[in-house]
Amino acid sequence: MLDLSGPRIMGVLNVTPDSFSDGGRFDRPYAALTHARSMVEAGADIIDVGGESTRPGAAPVDEEGELARVIPAIEAIAKEFDLPISIDTSKPRVMREAVAAGASLVNDVNALRAPGAVETVAGMGVPVCLMHMQGEPRTMQQSPHYDDVVGEVKDFLLARARTCVEAGIRPEAILFDPGFGFGKTLQHNLALLRSLPSLCETGYPVVAGISRKSMIGMLTGRDVEQRLAGSLAAAVLALEGGARILRVHDVAETRDAVRVWEAVRLTGGPLESP
Repeated sequence: MLDLSGPRIMGVLNVTPDSFSDGGRFDRPYAALTHARSMVEAGADIIDVGGESTRPGAAPVDEEGELARVIPAIEAIAKEFDLPISIDTSKPRVMREAVAAGASLVNDVNALRAPGAVETVAGMGVPVCLMHMQGEPRTMQQSPHYDDVVGEVKDFLLARARTCVEAGIRPEAILFDPGFGFGKTLQHNLALLRSLPSLCETGYPVVAGISRKSMIGMLTGRDVEQRLAGSLAAAVLALEGGARILRVHDVAETRDAVRVWEAVRLTGGPLESP
C-alpha cells in the first residue's frame, strides 16, 4: 500500500515519442533510467511510467508496442530503486506484465473500463488510480460538455469505485483523479480545482495531475516548457484542496513548494533545514 501520511510527488516518465510535454526525450531505456534517477534524487516518491500518449488527438498504441516501451524502463528502475512505480495504462495485459516487472500501482485514465481490467487489478492486489475522462484522447477536447462538471465527475468516480470494490479491490487501494484536461474546457478544469475538497470528502485519496497542461498555457500564455510557475501555483492549490499525490514533470521545484506548504499548513513552525 502507498504511504499517504503526507503529500506525495509522482514524477512523470513518458517513454513515448509523442507525449505533449517531453515526447521522445526518454523513449530509450538508458534515457528513461537516467531521468528516473534524476527525479528520485530530486525528491520523487513515485515514478509514473507511461508508454502511450494520452494528449488530445493522440494515436492509439497496440499492446506489443506499449510493452516494448514500458517493460525495460520499469525493470531498470525497479532494479535500482526501492520506491513505488506506477504503470500508466488502460490495457489489462500491460498492467499484468508491468506489475510482474516491478510496478506496484496501476494508473488508468480509463478508470478500468476496458474488458478484464477490473478483474486484472483485483487479482494482482495492487492499488489503482481511477481517472475521469469524457470521451477518448483522440476526440475528448472537441466539444466537452457537462451540466454539472463537479457532480458528474464525482458520481462517475464513485460508481467506478463501487464496481472495483464489488470485484474484490480493497477500498483503501483506490485513488481518484478528476482528470484535468481530459475532456474538459478551461472553465471545467477551474471548477474542478476550486471544488477539489468535494472530491476529497469521498474518503478516497485524490491525485492531481495539472503539471504543464494546456489550462496553464491558456491562463498564462506560456508554451509547455515555460509553465513551471503556473504549474507550481496549481500544485499548491491542489494541496489546499486536499490532494494527496501531485503528478508532475518538475519534481525538484514541486518538492520545494510542498515543503513550504507543509511548514505552514502542517507544522505551523519555521521551515527546517533538510
